[in-house]
Amino acid sequence: MLSLEEYLQDPCGKLSIPFWKAKIYPMPKDMMVVHTRDLSHINMDNYTDQKFFRLYHSMEKTGYSVPHGFKIITTSPDTIEDMVSIINRSYLDLTVSREQLIRYTQMPAYHPGLWILLLDTTSMRFAGCGIADFDNEAKELSLEWIQVLPEYRRQKIGWTIVSELLHRMRETANFATVSGKMDTPANPEAFYRACHFTGRDIWHVLHAK
Repeated sequence: MLSLEEYLQDPCGKLSIPFWKAKIYPMPKDMMVVHTRDLSHINMDNYTDQKFFRLYHSMEKTGYSVPHGFKIITTSPDTIEDMVSIINRSYLDLTVSREQLIRYTQMPAYHPGLWILLLDTTSMRFAGCGIADFDNEAKELSLEWIQVLPEYRRQKIGWTIVSELLHRMRETANFATVSGKMDTPANPEAFYRACHFTGRDIWHVLHAK
């Protein structure tokens, strides 16, 4: 197991996931996760390959303002169902349940102040949501779920959610990370780079054929 000191030297290049997750989640036996720099040692004919980016934020640029007509709401038990609905409406190939989100609040990096909704104060409907973790040992903020409903896209809603999460931890976290699938129509990598995340680390999730 990688030490914390080794991880902090290069978080996105040392692990494909946050340090706290690597400590508690075992690697499935039929899967390998390999950084691009190590890919030449593997016979790719034997595997299917999914590529993921992993980006870094120094926490230096966290100032922003909420767009007019919107309000940030910190999630409460009463709004869990709203988060479930937003997540499920935002994906074509993924669903979550209320029970899954509740179980997520029992994880060691859960931080209640990092579960937020963005409210459209004109229609009184939620436009999007964000969930992030905070590992107190590594002082790492990790973005996990950033969703915007289709009808609210291209209105800086996602940028507002990410900026709010960064801003809330500006005096607590030493850095932030985020990862996501590459080569998708949504192009999340470009979005996070617009939110001042940086880096060139690419990880390959390999499944045996």
